[in-house]
Amino acid sequence: MSGMNTVTRAQLAEAIYANVGLSRNESAALLETVLERISAALESGEPVKISAFGTFLVRQKGQRVGRNPKTGVEVPILPRKVLSFRPSQVLKARINNEPVGAEE
Repeated sequence: MSGMNTVTRAQLAEAIYANVGLSRNESAALLETVLERISAALESGEPVKISAFGTFLVRQKGQRVGRNPKTGVEVPILPRKVLSFRPSQVLKARINNEPVGAEE
């Protein structure tokens, strides 16, 4: 994936400005509100489903034993929460340049 540009908050806010007709400040504020709502939902353990895009969810991983690959010493890996994303069938089709089916 080298050579690919990363989409930034500023670029997303600019896209909202260009496509929605809000001012630049309003566009940035709207983006921040959406991102904050998504973050707050995930923080409280709620999955976030965006139709035709995908689902963000938090999973709890239990404690397990890991191994240092250099030394072979076993170390406990503490329980933790991990964020995962499952793309929708629509997004998968778009990424693979396939015909897009019905929205989820």
